[in-house]
Amino acid sequence: MTQQPATCDLCDAHKNDSDGAFRVLPPVFRDFGKRSAFCGEVATVKCHEDNTLVKAAVDSPGLGRVLVVDGGGSLRRALVGGNLGAAAARNGWAGVVVDGCVRDVAELAQCELGIRALAAMPLPTEKRNQGQADVPVQVQGVWVRPGDWLVADADGIVVMSDRPA
Repeated sequence: MTQQPATCDLCDAHKNDSDGAFRVLPPVFRDFGKRSAFCGEVATVKCHEDNTLVKAAVDSPGLGRVLVVDGGGSLRRALVGGNLGAAAARNGWAGVVVDGCVRDVAELAQCELGIRALAAMPLPTEKRNQGQADVPVQVQGVWVRPGDWLVADADGIVVMSDRPA
């Protein structure tokens, strides 16, 4: 993909699709990273107020993928902070979408990747080594599966089963 497709153009092309292969996330996410537009193949982590698996994911090669973190929408603990944002950028992740909170907002704004989350929360997580990786997750009621494609820009976030043309 030489240029990232616009979410509005993708929505125009798929507005009448009814097979569930094209999904739009609700407009509840805030932009925290240096890149406001990003896209890539999806990798997933499902965790609740424990970012052990998020750290393991961003410490591994991102290969231009987008990490989608199902934090259950919790606003009580931050699942990604400055250190994990820096690791994700350093290891080649295109972006991170968190159905939950982030912290170290000033540091995240300097990370060379896209970061979307519900809110900022300074309280860190507990490390209990709980959660699941590479499983289908629900983000704000929308199914996201490993291997899907995610496209995010100033207009929103879309997820599709196939790589956009």
